[in-house]
Amino acid sequence: MSQLLLEIKGLTIEFPTSEGSVTPVTDVSFHMNRGETVCMVGESGSGKTITSKAIMRLIDFERGRIAAGTVKLDGEDLTVFPQSVLQSIRGKRVAMVFQEPMAAFDPVFTIGTQIVETIRRHEKRSAKEARNRAIDLLARVGLLEPQLRFQQYPNELSGGMLQRAMIAMALACGPELLIADEPTTALDVTIQAQILSLLRDLQAEFGMAILLITHDLGIAAKMADRMIVMYAGKIVEQASTNKLFSNPQHPYTAGLLRSITTMDSDRSAVLYTIDGTPPNAADFPSGCRFHPRCPLATEQCKAAAPPLVGTADHETACWHSDLLAGEDTLEQLATTSVEVIAEAERSAVEHRSDRQSKLLFEVNGLTKHYPVKGSFGQTKAVIHAVDNVSFAIREGETFGLVGESGSGKSTLGRVLIQLEKATAGSVFFRGEELGSMGASRRREIQRDMQMIFQDPYGSVNPRWTVEDTVAEPLDVHNSLSRGDRRARVEKLLEMVGLNPSWADRYPHEFSGGQRQRIGIARAIALEPRFVLADEAVSALDVSVQAQIVNLMQELQNKLGLTYVFIAHGLNIVRHVSTRIGVMYLGNVVEIAPAEELFQHPAHPYTALLISSIPWPDPTQRREFSAIKGEIPSPAAPPPGCRFHTRCPAATARCKEIAPELLPIGNGRMVACHYPI
Repeated sequence: MSQLLLEIKGLTIEFPTSEGSVTPVTDVSFHMNRGETVCMVGESGSGKTITSKAIMRLIDFERGRIAAGTVKLDGEDLTVFPQSVLQSIRGKRVAMVFQEPMAAFDPVFTIGTQIVETIRRHEKRSAKEARNRAIDLLARVGLLEPQLRFQQYPNELSGGMLQRAMIAMALACGPELLIADEPTTALDVTIQAQILSLLRDLQAEFGMAILLITHDLGIAAKMADRMIVMYAGKIVEQASTNKLFSNPQHPYTAGLLRSITTMDSDRSAVLYTIDGTPPNAADFPSGCRFHPRCPLATEQCKAAAPPLVGTADHETACWHSDLLAGEDTLEQLATTSVEVIAEAERSAVEHRSDRQSKLLFEVNGLTKHYPVKGSFGQTKAVIHAVDNVSFAIREGETFGLVGESGSGKSTLGRVLIQLEKATAGSVFFRGEELGSMGASRRREIQRDMQMIFQDPYGSVNPRWTVEDTVAEPLDVHNSLSRGDRRARVEKLLEMVGLNPSWADRYPHEFSGGQRQRIGIARAIALEPRFVLADEAVSALDVSVQAQIVNLMQELQNKLGLTYVFIAHGLNIVRHVSTRIGVMYLGNVVEIAPAEELFQHPAHPYTALLISSIPWPDPTQRREFSAIKGEIPSPAAPPPGCRFHTRCPAATARCKEIAPELLPIGNGRMVACHYPI
């Protein structure tokens, strides 16, 4: 049997629009061997997902078509098969794991029913045999109580559990090729580690090839045998993982690698960013499509598209790849030097030190519970979202907040800025208790507290212009003339790095990173004291993420902002935070200065979170260190220390007595009977 499993040559994809055809993918060629893991990376809009869907001909259902090229699976060209034949191939020989697991399941059927249907469509099994096979698969993907999960509906499973169930369904018929499209993007670092470890184990068991699409280069470094880098619908570089990380030969690849924030990143320096944004598929530039953003671009780059050439294990599409070989040319061309950044930091140190001597928030015994009502209106359970949390935030600092989904981070943030009312406890803002003040005073105070949301698409009204979006807080709290309103909006857009003339445009005309900048402009419109950033960069590509983090830090220095920064990307949290609080199941279990927390975690949960971070270096592949088990239900938290059900060091005392959050020196606090 040939080792070659998948061979794609000259793949070009078209989609019809009202203004003519758009070609988001052009002349893509690559191959995959049996049992191999290939990672496809690149910014949003680079064509990764469309290419993967074309392999299974799913683009046919989205009005897309393969305009040129071939897609051969084990020598058979899938581009010529009718949909009736493709239906027998999908799920049986090629399966797909999607980014959003809810999209893969029908909400009106149980998990088990849908897996059984997949099995019986492709294999001659009785209903009993298919049921047993489905339960066995749910157990093999690490779901506890697989018989119970078999009977549950998709909405009854957590995100991590649902992702596992989707993997079980994808593996139901033992596919030769598994396509995983951003399977861990929306997951916490611990669940991410579990899913990636599971994929690697199942690959070894089933002998399947994996095409993994991701924008997390740390994941690519841990998982991939080879990597494909896409930009603006074309492959710009492909190589073995070790070669690509150690010797990138395309400026775009080098820029992506330099944009990564790691545990070793210099927290005193701004993050490296790739200038500009990816082009729209309807308006790709001529020549090399990366040339408008490339520091090495020449007239040749603007005039002619470079071919993808090189050796069998390293191909690059760049006219000047020789300039990158063996030396860090992009480092020399970087426009922002560490010395310039250090000077800017020094100019703000005095002001920050003055501000940080004053308390902005003081939180005492904060609790937020949600009653769960039965069919007759009686309370049948209580969700303990936040329980007896106490801490303080000083002016001018960035307080990071980390923990798994369901730990209470977002709820705590919403209660802080009074979007939700606390069940118990108190929140003081600049010495005033928010819960006891009148409505008019609270309204005055709330102009000093703003929020940056996670979703740059869903947080803006698509029918409003940028001016209307940014000016909304001004309209609510200030009375400005039309001219003053416009002038203020233009100034705000300039502050966040957007062209002031774009004020009349609509949200659909902007990229995700640009929309997030619009959200930030709106958040700072009233010159607030405090900004809550709730997963504000989690959904962004690594290069755009770096741009937004740099912008937030620049605005903090200029405007004296205080942040609470909620995120599941722990490397980013380390980079931006002064101090970090770690939450687990409604409790704060540790608070420490950022560097201290990462160098010397005191709580076992913190240590396990940090050990789950994928390291973006293929030469230092560590085993996935996932936290075992699922986070318990906040409607029925365990007694004693709530982490004891998953803690490797738990004792009988941990199961009976809840530890208090107590100081352990150097501005650190921990809630653990046996701190590390």
